Amino acid sequence: MLTTLGYRVDTVESGEEAIEFIKNHPVDLALIDMIMEPGINGLETYRRLRKINPGIQAIITSGFSKSADVTTALELGAGGYLRKPYSIRQLALLIAKVLAESTES
Repeated sequence: MLTTLGYRVDTVESGEEAIEFIKNHPVDLALIDMIMEPGINGLETYRRLRKINPGIQAIITSGFSKSADVTTALELGAGGYLRKPYSIRQLALLIAKVLAESTES
């Protein structure tokens, strides 16, 4: 979906890989799933990414209802939440909103 929308996309297999990737590669936005097994979950991934880059923009996704972890991630600064399945339109609108807000800050 992201490449269809015209974005350059880098992917990793886990939260731990995301942390290592971010250490060496600047990104405009991280799309983080809440459940990434085995390993750390989306909330912990987001917390650690923020330690590396406090201004990192992120969208949280999950196939489950909005949980306490999703709420915490949003309170920490994640730009939005998408419940799976989501449409390309929903994704496009939320990405545009989050990126627009990041340029205003």
